[in-house]
Amino acid sequence: MVKIKERILGKSNIRVSPLGMGCWAIGGTIIDQEGKPTGYGIIDDKESIKAIQCAIDLGINFFDTADMYGAGHSEEILGKAIQGYRDDIVIATKFGNTFDSENKRKIGTNITPKYIKMACEASLNRLGTDFIDLYQLHIWHVPKEELIPIIETLDDLQENGQIKAYGWSTDLSDLSKYFVENSNCVSIQHELNVLHDMKEIIDLCETNNLASINRTVLAMGLLTGKYSLNSILPDNDVRGKNAPEWLKYFKKGKPDPEWLGKLDSIKDILMSDGRSMVQGALSWILARSDKTIPIPGFKTKTQVEENVKTLEFGSLNNDQMKKIDEILGERNFTYTTNE
Repeated sequence: MVKIKERILGKSNIRVSPLGMGCWAIGGTIIDQEGKPTGYGIIDDKESIKAIQCAIDLGINFFDTADMYGAGHSEEILGKAIQGYRDDIVIATKFGNTFDSENKRKIGTNITPKYIKMACEASLNRLGTDFIDLYQLHIWHVPKEELIPIIETLDDLQENGQIKAYGWSTDLSDLSKYFVENSNCVSIQHELNVLHDMKEIIDLCETNNLASINRTVLAMGLLTGKYSLNSILPDNDVRGKNAPEWLKYFKKGKPDPEWLGKLDSIKDILMSDGRSMVQGALSWILARSDKTIPIPGFKTKTQVEENVKTLEFGSLNNDQMKKIDEILGERNFTYTTNE
């Protein structure tokens, strides 16, 4: 078995497995402010708990959730699943969105210091823990002048022991840079997958010794290889016919042909050495930088097992990475080979 070293959450001393698990899907569907479903359809809480505990048994210790996922439900399920494991687990959650937990609807946003402290307390209660390892701002765009009171509030929570470290979930490199330069943040969470690189943010993380926590690592399921031009997603799925404008990999309930074409052009490389397409996609991220920590989503124990098996294969090698770059276009990177 290829040994992939633990990774560290930036300048903190928090050590995590090189692969984490993203807990959006296990929260279930909620309705956004435009009346559209946000989530991945029907969930089974018992299966979710089995899947989380399976991940722990396989050596995964990093779980990423948010208070808005399932309007608090994801945090509650994660909290139940890790009872008895808490000392061995690193929990990342997020704040900034407001929601109606009873009716499963997003209401708006709130990033005032008073609300952040209330949201933190609520997350602690749902998770059944005394502290949050990594607390992340969950609002994509925040003007620079509004970031300073947020940073001060996060510093207070850290000093009080309610959180160990903090970061931001955003794909905006300029604002990320300002946040990094004016805070003690340890991570930036951002989109990253073999079809969609984010060089500026990865460079920022490498330069400032930050963790690059990676979401959308499987392109919202496109990189599983399960979908074709004829696939149709259900209406209660975020990728269904009412998919939001920002969702690029699926349009009107079907996989986008352009992205499917790109995937088809590199699938043989991803599936080299006996990997599944999922494992190839995750292996690409592990090779992209030693700061990356992919957090694939899951709904079942079987999905967790497939994700974790990636670590047996290790990262893609330099030749495989270069071939993918040649096919997809000029993306001249320096890679991290098998550790």
